[in-house]
Amino acid sequence: MTNFLPFALPSIGDEEISEVEEVLRSGWLTTGPRTARFEEDFAAFSSSKHAIAVNSATSGLHLALEAVGVRSGDQVITTPYTFTATAEVVRYLGADPVFIDIDPVTMNMDPQALHRGSNFGGRVKAVIPVHFGGLMCDMGMIHAVSRERGWKVVEDAAHALPATHAGQMVGSGSDMSVFSFYVTKTLATGEGGMIITNNEDYAQRMKTMRLHGISRDAFDRYRTDEPSWYYEVVAPGYKYNMTDMAAAIGIHQLKKAWGFQRRRKWIADQYTQAFAKLPMQLPHTGHGQDVHAWHLYVIQLQLDSLRIGRDQFIEQMTEAGVGTSVHFIPLHIQPYWRDRYQFVPEDFPVSYRVYQRAVSLPIYPKMSDSDVGRVIEAVKNIVSRHAK
Repeated sequence: MTNFLPFALPSIGDEEISEVEEVLRSGWLTTGPRTARFEEDFAAFSSSKHAIAVNSATSGLHLALEAVGVRSGDQVITTPYTFTATAEVVRYLGADPVFIDIDPVTMNMDPQALHRGSNFGGRVKAVIPVHFGGLMCDMGMIHAVSRERGWKVVEDAAHALPATHAGQMVGSGSDMSVFSFYVTKTLATGEGGMIITNNEDYAQRMKTMRLHGISRDAFDRYRTDEPSWYYEVVAPGYKYNMTDMAAAIGIHQLKKAWGFQRRRKWIADQYTQAFAKLPMQLPHTGHGQDVHAWHLYVIQLQLDSLRIGRDQFIEQMTEAGVGTSVHFIPLHIQPYWRDRYQFVPEDFPVSYRVYQRAVSLPIYPKMSDSDVGRVIEAVKNIVSRHAK
């Protein structure tokens, strides 16, 4: 279909292309001056003391949990309504995720369930709140409960750049926050991620562990007066560094972050107005002056008011030339997590119910006004044809 509207596309401009060309001509392709500049820019943008660039948010979460001391036998609390990376990094360290359900309105971690926490034992080391779709969790309660019980807080902010809650930028007050720059995200470098923290010890540990446990990265070794061949391996680290090519894109994407957010919000507003009277639950927009990053716009179909199911709705959107997706298939019904921990769908009823009804619609700055109108028309036509 030549006029098919994809579910997501990055917004890459001439600035990014020119910066990448300069990197290619410079001969320095791996972690180097652009990565250092991107880290400095991101630290300033997020009002953080340290920003550590990595090759994915997955590796960022792994480094963050390792830095706060998660080890074999520990537990990390998170939600099943997320991508598997959030939980798989816990298993990398030999620890176990402990899932709690989501709030049916925000689709974020239910802070009341975290507060109740009667089933949490003494092995919990950290909490990973997931800011679903770009709406921040209730970090006030999450921080309060975590401080009281001595848990570290590592925010999965893959969807949440830029977002605020109660006047605070995403990442404020937590031990660490991790962002994703995957191609579909609000800031895209193709692959990549960033960790922010105000803790000097955590920052130094992650900088060392992201590149084989070497005390200095390649850029440091080649820009100092010390012999360039000499380095020390101080820990069994990983290969998680960002390249200068990715950072070159990120430098200019970051400059556009607020502009991207405004366009995404405009699209979300059009959807919300158009769908207000349709048989579906619309995404929560936040409270007061909260800033929603609008990485996703997820509708929940009221299936008892329609003669088709969610899967048929998606098929008919495809036939109408509009790409969609589903966020997420809950982890507790995925074979690995289901079988390892003997979950059944009803263990997390809100997550399971939301999944059965959820459809993610296109929402990205590269969409034209007419593209937005096409999505609205397709949704309305399908719902009107199949309304009971």
